[in-house]
Amino acid sequence: MNLFVIAGFIGPQEIVIILIIVLIFFGGRKIPELMKGLGKGIKEFKNATKEEEEPADSPQKKSDKIES
Repeated sequence: MNLFVIAGFIGPQEIVIILIIVLIFFGGRKIPELMKGLGKGIKEFKNATKEEEEPADSPQKKSDKIES
């Protein structure tokens, strides 16, 4: 069978098994720290993508305010 087809059938039982494996590897105390780090990383990524978009849009917005 194709690997894509096999990976497409992830159900609730497989998710529970994956969560148990993660709990065994990292332990209950380490998981909240990992989630905090993941959340901070996602927040920083969103801020970085917004910063890249703003300089391209801001000159147009400034020129619109001047013309008004």
